[in-house]
Order: sequence, then C-alpha cells, then structure tokens
Amino acid sequence: MNEYGDATRSGRTDPATEVFLAHRNLLFTVAYELLGSAADAEDALQETWLRWVRVDLGQVRDQRAYLVRITTRRALDRLRAVRRRKEEYVGPWLPEPLLTTPDVAEDVELAESVSMALMLVLETLSPTERAVFVLREVFGVSHEEIAAAVGKSPVAVRQIAHRARRHVESRHPREVVSPGQTRVALESFRRALETRDLQGLLDVLAPDVVLVSDGGGVKQAAPQPVTGAGKVARMIVNGLGRAPFALASEPAMVNGNPALLLRLDGAIDGVIAVRVEDARITGLYYVRNPQKLTRIASETPLTLR
Repeated sequence: MNEYGDATRSGRTDPATEVFLAHRNLLFTVAYELLGSAADAEDALQETWLRWVRVDLGQVRDQRAYLVRITTRRALDRLRAVRRRKEEYVGPWLPEPLLTTPDVAEDVELAESVSMALMLVLETLSPTERAVFVLREVFGVSHEEIAAAVGKSPVAVRQIAHRARRHVESRHPREVVSPGQTRVALESFRRALETRDLQGLLDVLAPDVVLVSDGGGVKQAAPQPVTGAGKVARMIVNGLGRAPFALASEPAMVNGNPALLLRLDGAIDGVIAVRVEDARITGLYYVRNPQKLTRIASETPLTLR
C-alpha cells in the first residue's frame, strides 16, 4: 500500500502515482520553500496528488512542469490561508528546520535556497512574489510556466520577479560562504556556549548580530529579535548558560547548512542555525517550538531537479 495511492493486485502502483512519486522530493522542496513548514508542505503535496490522479496523462506534454504548477497553486492557496495564523503566532516565527541529507549541503544553490536566513527573508514577500522568486531564482522555471502557475501574464511575472529579486538582495546580499567556514564559526560558538565564555561569544559574533528565537508560546524564547553582540552574548550566557548541565549540543546539517542540535537529557530541546559573513556570525536562528522539531529525528531529502 502506498501513501499516495492503492497498490494494484500485482503490487505495482498506478502510472499517475508512479510519476508523482518520481518527482515527490522536488515537489516537497517547492512546497517547503513556499511555505516554510514541512507539515503544510506535506498537506500541499497530498492535495497535489488528489488533483494529479484526475488528470489525463495522455494530454500532459511535460509531467514534471505540470506537477510543479499544481504544487505551486496548492501551496499558494495554503500560504494565503496561513498568513493570519503567522500574524497571530506568539513571538517571532521561524521556518521549520529540517535535518537534511549530505547531498543537500554539497549543492550550494540548494543549500542557500533552504537556509534559515533566506527562508526568513522570503517571509517578507507577498505570496505571489514568493512563488515567482522561488520558481524563477531557485528552480529556473520559465516566466511562461510561472505565469500559468500563479495566474498572471508573463509580462507581469517578469516585473514581479525583478521586484522580488531586488527586495531579497537588499535584505540578503549574496555571499558565498563554504560549509567549512560556517562550521569553524559554529564550533567556536559551541565551545563558548558550553564553557559559558562571554568573551568567546563576543569574539565570534558580529557587532550587529541578530538573534531570533522561536518558542511558539510553548517554550521560553525572546519575544522580539535581539540585536548586538553584547546583548546577544549576555542573553546566551544568562539564558542557555544557566540551563541544566544536562543540556548538550551536537553538530548537524540542518536545511543544508551546519547547525547545532541542543539536547536536554537526551531529547531534542532546540535547533540553532546560523548565518556567517566574514568568519563571524551575523544571524542566530533558535527554534524551540516542539511542533517544529519533528523533522529533526530523520533526514529529509530535498532536490532542485
């Protein structure tokens, strides 16, 4: 039996389901980048499959493009519906972190597109702008195909793409930072955290570093982003630093980038992702909301193809 369809008596899935499953990782990646939530992305995929199995495959020229189009529409519908939910969210909202496979980190473009830093910037776009930006800049979808997916003309899509790109670049300048560079900065941060070393934190944090913590009203977190190395370092030492010594950190690949998993008595208590520029940490993204930590137990495959 298959999640997206009944197996036939011979044990094989039907042709529509086989095509869907062949592209499932791509479709999940599209939905996740649009929604920032694995749970919502899975719901969008379920809706995509229900629509897809009613399609006459003989009339579909490009099955991959058609599936991406359906997924985009379903994700857009859901994105518009959840905006109010995010507005009512307790404290800062961060994307749901994913424990990712090694190949995601090896694909620089993919790792950047699902990084916490960029995903957070995408939240500042309108639903249509986000869809156009993601499909064009990340997945290289043509303006004509995007137009069919978002219900706009190709000319309008080009204008939206230009506006969205300019918006993103103003808030997230593109700077290639290798996983190794990030890992070095993160290891320095980890040592300072574990030894409650205030100066060590100040050395690795950029002067204008921003800490965003997401507890969802369930776990303790800063109610607003905290800016400045001094404030962030003191908050870490006085907050995480005062946590029980049973709180342990371990390196992991989250959203295609080096990150830290924090465990309390062996159970996942939070995830810390970072943005690094010029060998120092400029962004700290700390997710503690238990509802957003379900994808840390096992790796999630992502792909741009």
